[in-house]
Amino acid sequence: MPHRKPPAAHSAALGTNPERARRHNRRVVLETLRQHGRLGRSDIASLTRLTAQAVSNIVAELLDEGFLVELGRRRTARGQPPVEFALNADGGVTAGMEIAADHITTVLVDLAGEVRAQRVAPLPDLAVEAVQALAAGELARARAAKSMPERLLGCGVVMPGPFDFEGTLTVGATALPGWTGQDVTALMSSALDTPVTIENDATAAAVGEHLYGVGRNLRHFCLVYFGLGLGLGLMLGGEPYRGAQGNAGEIGHLPAVPQGLPCVCGREGCLERYVSPPALQETLRLAGMGQVDAAGIARLHIEGHPAIQAWIAQAGQLLSPVLAMLESLFDPETIVLGGALPDSVIDALILAAGPLPLSVARRGDRTIPRIQRGTTGQLTAALGAAALPLLDATAPRLVRNPAAGDPAQSAAADAVPAT
Repeated sequence: MPHRKPPAAHSAALGTNPERARRHNRRVVLETLRQHGRLGRSDIASLTRLTAQAVSNIVAELLDEGFLVELGRRRTARGQPPVEFALNADGGVTAGMEIAADHITTVLVDLAGEVRAQRVAPLPDLAVEAVQALAAGELARARAAKSMPERLLGCGVVMPGPFDFEGTLTVGATALPGWTGQDVTALMSSALDTPVTIENDATAAAVGEHLYGVGRNLRHFCLVYFGLGLGLGLMLGGEPYRGAQGNAGEIGHLPAVPQGLPCVCGREGCLERYVSPPALQETLRLAGMGQVDAAGIARLHIEGHPAIQAWIAQAGQLLSPVLAMLESLFDPETIVLGGALPDSVIDALILAAGPLPLSVARRGDRTIPRIQRGTTGQLTAALGAAALPLLDATAPRLVRNPAAGDPAQSAAADAVPAT
């Protein structure tokens, strides 16, 4: 029998060498402390199922590196009280930056997850060099805030995709002009003088909503993101789902209207030509108004302007079957709508999308609405961006315990056994 080579279509599974296990278990310990606030070594060992010796070694390392602080002994009724530890809020910050079509939003988040600074600056010029200069200036100004930790652990940068391999912005309807084919990771790392993680804006927004917003205690949800176009962020099993090239969720170019408006992608009738902030701006221009900012849109909506009302009615009906399709595809606990539109407009869109078509989400025992508005507002994507380098350093997975209504599920399932 001739010798057969093994098929080359699939990569071999990765083993766990001691260095991989050590780094992974460090992240498990940090994530467990992030979820619980303060714990003793025995508590950490119990929650992570690591050995007492492994926990002791990891805690000692993290203390030396400034990631943890020692809080003293816990008060107990009997026996030797354990020494407790917590994440060191002053041990460093991560930066999150959203580069949108007309502004840059910057946040700094400490190791305990608290926002230490936030800034929004108008972006009049989308040329690469102009964006680099403004981004560097905004990061410097944010870091100059009073009582800011000196150590910067990295920066997450989000912008509209789609992306090619390793953070190169590719040709797409929602890509920023002038950035096509650029290595965004290299450009922004050079400008900001810190390691940079690049992410799709909708995916980062889903992470932000998961950590800080309505998705805090949810493991499965979709986030429809109103940005430069219309995107979708997916949290599946407590983790962001990115797809093979980081472009999962490009729902803006689903066909919505047969023989509809031409789209820059080359097709006609794409969803985001009707349901997106630019589509709303186009509606307002046709009604005789110029560019209207978010505050102006909110005001026009409150006043009942007919152009806004007509756009909401049409957008809601076009969005409705897409929401039902997402429910049938992903079986989420809920679908969240968020991004650059005012809260009142998103609430009106949700109403206009009803009654939602029949899907697997239509159950009598539901305790969570099928569709709801996000609660992190304009900072959603930037908060998610700031979490990216922090998650690289501290969290093997994004998990929550929905039954407890509290972020209290341990990372035990992710710990690599150590002896």
